[in-house]
Amino acid sequence: MKQFFAFLAVFLLASSGAHGQLTTCATAGNDNAFLNIQTVRLWPGDAPQSKGATCDDIPTLTILGPRTGSANGSAVIVLPGGAYRGLAGDLEGREVADWFAVRGFRAFILSYRLTSHGYVLPVPLLDARRAVQTVRARAKDYLINPNRIAIIGFSAGGHLAALSGTQFIPGKADAEDPIERVSSRPDYMVLGYPWLGAISSDTSHLSYCKIFNLMDQCEALRVAYSPDLFVTKDTPPTFIYHTFTDQTVPVEQSLRFYEALVKAGVVSEMHIFAKGPHGTGLGKGDEALDQWPGLLEIWLRAQGLMTVDKDAVAAKP
Repeated sequence: MKQFFAFLAVFLLASSGAHGQLTTCATAGNDNAFLNIQTVRLWPGDAPQSKGATCDDIPTLTILGPRTGSANGSAVIVLPGGAYRGLAGDLEGREVADWFAVRGFRAFILSYRLTSHGYVLPVPLLDARRAVQTVRARAKDYLINPNRIAIIGFSAGGHLAALSGTQFIPGKADAEDPIERVSSRPDYMVLGYPWLGAISSDTSHLSYCKIFNLMDQCEALRVAYSPDLFVTKDTPPTFIYHTFTDQTVPVEQSLRFYEALVKAGVVSEMHIFAKGPHGTGLGKGDEALDQWPGLLEIWLRAQGLMTVDKDAVAAKP
C-alpha cells in the first residue's frame, strides 16, 4: 500500500505542475507489482544517449488500469504534445488516458525526452519505440492483446506518434533484453492536430529547427524525420483530427500525411472541423469540437478494439 501511494504521489505531482506540464520520474527500475496506477522507467538503467540522471533524462510510462469491470484487452499509449519543449500532461495526457480507461483500455502515458533538455531527434523516437515494445513484451502482465496496441499523440506528440508508426523497428529474436525481441510497430494510430511538418526551414509557422536553433541541420532532419516521407502499406490504420483554422500547425500538414496514407492503401479516417484553435485536447467544452472523441470511439469500435478479448483479460501474469 505504501508503494501505491508513493507512485500515486509522483503521478499527481507530475499532473499538477505549471501549465499541466508532465514531469513524472520513476527513480527505481521497472516495477513488476500490478498496480492500478504506476510509473515505470523504460530502461532499468540509463536510457540510450542519456545526458544525466535527473527526471529530464529518464523516459517513463505512467500506467492507468481500465475502470473496474470494463477491461477489453486493448492498450493505448498516450503522447502529450508541447513542441518538444514540455509535455501537456493534463490536457493531452491524463485526460486522454482517463477517456480510454473508462472505455476499457489500459492506458500508458509516455514521458519522452525533450529537445529543450538537449535530446534532439531521434532520441524522442527511441523512447516512443521502446514504449510500444515495453507494452507489447509485457502484454500478459498488463492483461492486453499484444496485437491491439494503439498510439495517440497530440501536436508534437502527434508528430512523434506518426514517426513511431512509419519508422518502427522489428524485434530481434536473439536479443538479451526480452523487450527488444518484439516489434515497435503500433497496431493503430490516432493523431490529434499533429505537428507533422515540424521539421521545416519555413518559419512562417511553428518550426522545430527555428525553436531549437537547428537551421543549419534542418534539411537533413526534415528528410530523416518527416512522417509523410515514410508511409508504406505497413503503416498502421490511422485516425486524424484537425481544425481548418489552426494557426499553429496548418491543416495542410495533416492533409499531406493523409494523402500519403491514401496512396499507400492504408485505410484511414480524417476529420477536419471548420473552426477551432490549436491545442484543444478532447474538445475543451467547444460545442463542435467536443464531438470528435465520439467519432474516435466509433472508429475504435469499428477496428474491434472495444470488443472484449476474453483470453487477454483473463490471462494470468
